[in-house]
Amino acid sequence: MPNLIEELRWRGMIQDIMPGTEEQLNKEITTAYIGFDPTADSLHIGSLVPIILLVHLQKAGHKPIALVGGATGMVGDPSGKSEERNLLSEDILNHNVACVKKQLEQFLNFDKSLPNAAEMANNYDWFKDFSFLSFIRDVGKHITVNYMMAKDSVKKRLEGETGMSFTEFTYQLVQGYDFYWLHQHKNVKLQMGGSDQWGNIVTGTELIRRKSGGEAFAFTCPLIKKADGGKFGKTEKGNIWLDANKTTPFQFYQFWLNANDADAESWIKIFTFLDKPTIDHLIEEHKKDASKRLLQKTLAKEVTIFVHGQLEYDKAIETTEKLFSNTTAAAEDLSEDDLHHMEGIVKINYNVIKLDTNTDVVSFLAETNIFPSKGEARKNVQGGGVSINRKKIEDIQLVINSSMLLHGKYLLVQKGKKNYYLVSVS
Repeated sequence: MPNLIEELRWRGMIQDIMPGTEEQLNKEITTAYIGFDPTADSLHIGSLVPIILLVHLQKAGHKPIALVGGATGMVGDPSGKSEERNLLSEDILNHNVACVKKQLEQFLNFDKSLPNAAEMANNYDWFKDFSFLSFIRDVGKHITVNYMMAKDSVKKRLEGETGMSFTEFTYQLVQGYDFYWLHQHKNVKLQMGGSDQWGNIVTGTELIRRKSGGEAFAFTCPLIKKADGGKFGKTEKGNIWLDANKTTPFQFYQFWLNANDADAESWIKIFTFLDKPTIDHLIEEHKKDASKRLLQKTLAKEVTIFVHGQLEYDKAIETTEKLFSNTTAAAEDLSEDDLHHMEGIVKINYNVIKLDTNTDVVSFLAETNIFPSKGEARKNVQGGGVSINRKKIEDIQLVINSSMLLHGKYLLVQKGKKNYYLVSVS
């Protein structure tokens, strides 16, 4: 059986680990779980680390359980949060749980003939009939308030201005009971998660020990940060989602491709399944000529195929080539089909009557909402940050008229280096 902890250590994926965890994993097939938060109807790339942990676990011969928090989603986890979040209605939560389950099923092997087949679980199943009185009697009495108050996630909130509701304070008991229930009914001996979950996870191991005299284990993965201090997974447009309808495969590919060198070097270990010799060789080759962006291209390829499949990766490459690699080619050489099927381009409809009144470029850019105001548009044109049909625009007096249309219908507008807009004139 491969040594899971050894594999995760060289990848930089272990932060805290409970004594005895590695020995337990080396001793026998171990059932382990990670919880997923159904606060949206899609997971985003912040969820990729726990997904990848479960995949590594299964590859090493152990049994993964993906727990969707249908019950805990109703409460809200205070870990890493500065204020209480809005509670979702049951209908929205049920919809989100179904969507998240469907996504998780594409990454793990659920074939029941396997000794380590993956399973899904939803904590609403065991909490829905659990009365408040039963909970405080059967769970609450085993964990002291002193123990709960000592947790960092609780301390930070209690010391802050907003304080903490009783609902949130009980979250670690609710999550702890998940671990206890899975330990009793599914023989789960290990919980994994992000480092912000350490307090909640340890409460689970403590509840198992105090309530049933059982033994349980835990480890966490560091929270992913960007080398420049920015928040991982956030862009100007918001989260990078795993759902292709929310973040297109092209946009997804571009996110990884645009990683800086330091991030690409650490992310390729965490977000791909390439082995150590391969990654060491890639890093070495990349350092010889960083301009070739070998690390970024490999990272973007591996993660895009993992999440969206080979076909969508191929399409993302095709779009990237057309948009970025061949910018010397005239826009007129792009077929109507090329323009229409390039994903990742923002599509805008524009009124032909306005175009025929000889609209100046600044007004055109503001009216199409490519820029929020004429002032912003003017400043960017003067700074050389705008191209139309692959020609840089520097004259703010330039008139946009129908003679400029590609195939009599389109204008291809580029803002900055990476933002493209296809304006259809109707």
